[in-house]
Amino acid sequence: MDFITIGEMLIDFLPGQEEGSYIRNAGGAPGNVAISAARNGLKAGMYCKVGNDDFGKFLLDTLRENHVTPLAPEMTDDAVTTMAFVSLNEYNDRSFTFARKPGADMLLSKSEIKDEDLKDCRLFQAGSLTLSAGPAVEATEYAMARAKELGCMVGFDINYRNLIWKDDKDACTRKVLSVLKYVDFLKLSDEEIDMVGGHDKVPDVMKEYDIAVTVLTLGGDGAEVFYDGKSYVIPGFPAKVADTTGAGDAFWGGFLSCVLNHGVSSVDQLNAELLQEAVRYGNVSGSLSVQQKGAISSLPTREQVEQFLAEHKN
Repeated sequence: MDFITIGEMLIDFLPGQEEGSYIRNAGGAPGNVAISAARNGLKAGMYCKVGNDDFGKFLLDTLRENHVTPLAPEMTDDAVTTMAFVSLNEYNDRSFTFARKPGADMLLSKSEIKDEDLKDCRLFQAGSLTLSAGPAVEATEYAMARAKELGCMVGFDINYRNLIWKDDKDACTRKVLSVLKYVDFLKLSDEEIDMVGGHDKVPDVMKEYDIAVTVLTLGGDGAEVFYDGKSYVIPGFPAKVADTTGAGDAFWGGFLSCVLNHGVSSVDQLNAELLQEAVRYGNVSGSLSVQQKGAISSLPTREQVEQFLAEHKN
């Protein structure tokens, strides 16, 4: 296995063509990133505990159809999923109403993280969405620590959610900082960089926690990669549409795929040129995702990204 994520699959109920109708789509950052990596040529797996109902089956089928291997117990009676009912306003901005229902995820336990899954993995990816109360937080931290012990590189996508932390951002920040000791690849957005003290503090945080690479996504303006005491800003590609659902996941999946497709299995094999190339690749993946819209259905393939790059050499 090249790449493993941990987290939840999310079911979005998107507005349909007729009033009062909805289209059921799978989403959720860990699933999106795993599928993005698979579409970019990696052998990908995902720790996502799936429940014994039609929602769980839908999410399992979505993973398998996109060549991601589920790595947790399937069709169990003790799992839940987050469901998002999505509405759009006149500016095409999204509003989410969340509900929880039997289906998939978030009740993983430490005992369900298996060494045999991790021992051949090159990069293990976690997101702070999994750092909720209960066994999920223990399973996520354990998996990050165990992956590190077994020689995997570890990625972490900071993604603050009021839904989980009930507006207690200090508690969320403390939890995020507590797991940085396991992290090699850190992803931040321009909305979340204050959780590590702001832009100017990023090099200090990287040195304190021995983080090899930090990538700051800058909305539609590209991304900045921090590495070896320097930073490099890589411009984005204009997407020319408002809906950015899935773009960050496409970016991160594309970035990590580019790194791993170069044969990297240790941070000692990284260099600035490769990381800048990976950021460009991620920028293209995010841009294509926005243009194609949706969530999982919008995530681009390796062929689409390479075609875009070939057409925009200059």
